[in-house]
Amino acid sequence: MRGQPLCMELFPLLFSSCRIPGRKHDTITHHSRARHITVVRNYQFFQMDVYNSDGSRMTESQIHAQLLRIRAESWKTDKEPMGILTSEHRQTWGQAYSRLLKDKLNKESVRAIEKGLFTLCLDSPVMRVSDEKYSSRMAAQILHGGGTHSNSGNRWFDKTLQFVVGEDGSWGLLYEQATAEGPPIATLLDHILQYCKKPDPKKTPLIPLQMPKKLYFNIDREIKRDIEHAKQNLDILINDLDIRCFNFQRFGKELPKQHNLSPNSFIQVALQLAYYKVHNEVCASCDIASQRMFRGGRTDYIRSPTNQMLKFVLTFDDPSISREAKLELLREAIETYVTLTDQALKGQSIDRHLLGLKLQAIEEGLSVPRLFMDTAYGLATHWKLRTGQVPANTDSVMCFGPLVPDGYAVCYNPQSDHVHFSVTAFNCCEETQAETLAATLHSTLCQLQELLQPTV
Repeated sequence: MRGQPLCMELFPLLFSSCRIPGRKHDTITHHSRARHITVVRNYQFFQMDVYNSDGSRMTESQIHAQLLRIRAESWKTDKEPMGILTSEHRQTWGQAYSRLLKDKLNKESVRAIEKGLFTLCLDSPVMRVSDEKYSSRMAAQILHGGGTHSNSGNRWFDKTLQFVVGEDGSWGLLYEQATAEGPPIATLLDHILQYCKKPDPKKTPLIPLQMPKKLYFNIDREIKRDIEHAKQNLDILINDLDIRCFNFQRFGKELPKQHNLSPNSFIQVALQLAYYKVHNEVCASCDIASQRMFRGGRTDYIRSPTNQMLKFVLTFDDPSISREAKLELLREAIETYVTLTDQALKGQSIDRHLLGLKLQAIEEGLSVPRLFMDTAYGLATHWKLRTGQVPANTDSVMCFGPLVPDGYAVCYNPQSDHVHFSVTAFNCCEETQAETLAATLHSTLCQLQELLQPTV
């Protein structure tokens, strides 16, 4: 990136890894040399080898044959959706996990899921919606499965990688953030799609394949009670999440480039302006910057609001300000943001450093520095607008939830002549609506285009 090598340590960790719940805190486990994946359909889990006994990789037709065998074995839905447990509050799930693993059979089944290269979720068809709402509904299905009466039981939310394929042809990838980041996942997705275009050169060996192993669970009264509680809580969470995905087709990243403007900074200005139009204020908002120029680096935040951004936002709808003056303010806002981005990529942001300071104090039993108790610090870290650019060579968009109850999350993937957006908010907050912010963002981008290229 920008002529600098990036740390690649995340890539091998994507496979055969899982988040493990604990009573007080979670851990991440990584297993090397796994030979199987886990397939889940109608809430039933199967262990399916993807390597032959001689160590060779299974061919496409072998994998297809095995998936057909799994489908034939899983027509009926299991009464108890074990995967729902992984959606629970972490401490609650940590306690249920301890109870679950007391049984030998349960422990074997859970370990098979945790050790698998990844999980493949084969989802049942879901209710048809209009074309306009299709991408939003699909994002919801990939993210949480649509609820306990739909496909949420077909997930193991602790698993780092889950590929979701629906009977209606919808598909996507769900990842667990403790291990992975958006950009490596986007790179993986692009690689998979390119790989799929190539025909499988290997001839299928004449080796009889063992039936994929169904994973069974012994469910006592306590575990059944845990599942029922998890089902209720998950449906509450799902009903609270408002998702709106859209494809902005008026222009893409080429338009700002034609005017020597950074596409990401241009979109960030549009986001700040759209938020101001809806709420008549600017808020603590962050953009995600990669720290992979450093070994083991993950992310830090770019703090989006700046004085230059505020000046532009306040003058944008003022008819007494000339177009030239507004253009100059737009350039200043974008250039300031470019500088902040450069600093963040070089490890010069503040939020991860401050987090480290706070955690070090807690770890060493010291009193937490007074800065963290300050009202101003509380306001500055109440992220009402969480944003992230996850560029990919595919027509896809990443989707995640807001960081605070009265906030939004916006993710985007700019292509040359269009931009994919996902906007999320919580229904429990009357002030935030994903639909409203998405529509305002759409009109704001059109207005910015008009500012750059006025129609005669």
